[in-house]
Amino acid sequence: MKFSSKEIKDLFIAWLMISIAFAILLSGGLGAFLSLNVFIISLAISGLTVGIGFLFHELMHKFMAQKYHLWAEFRAFYKMLWLAILFSLFGFIIAAPGGVMIKGNLNRERNGKISLAGPLTNIVLALLFLVLLLSINATGILGLFFSYGLTINALLAAFNMIPFPPFDGHKIYQWNKGIYFITAILAVGLFLSRFIYNIP
Repeated sequence: MKFSSKEIKDLFIAWLMISIAFAILLSGGLGAFLSLNVFIISLAISGLTVGIGFLFHELMHKFMAQKYHLWAEFRAFYKMLWLAILFSLFGFIIAAPGGVMIKGNLNRERNGKISLAGPLTNIVLALLFLVLLLSINATGILGLFFSYGLTINALLAAFNMIPFPPFDGHKIYQWNKGIYFITAILAVGLFLSRFIYNIP
């Protein structure tokens, strides 16, 4: 895959800002700054797990688009990134850091498959983190890493399955409703698994 300097800059800034937002959210919102050590640990773990989830999500969109010989580049949504940080202070988040812009011969099926690649990647990663968390019975920093990985990837998948523009879910729903519902149920189910298994 080829990347422009603008794309690399947008990927880096989006990764950094969404990592900060998730670190604040998972550290307790406004209370995150009461303990600097806790926030720094949360930021480091969020950076890694968001880096894995967010970057793989966007790169899979790009990979699928280029597989169809389409022009595809990531662009950050800076207003949404600032909103993500703002809302994370109050205990919730809007996970819309940006998107892959695509140009070329794009029909409904191609658009649906390209859109599906992102949430599906997050679902696979969330499943991997859940299996590791349950099988290794990890605690401490490693347990926190697996827990963040599950939460962030499940949340990214579920959020992107919202069936309205400009989310991936809208394009998937227009292409194949059966695949849409299966993917959405998996994403929401993985997020709810945190509560079923009492995962912090």
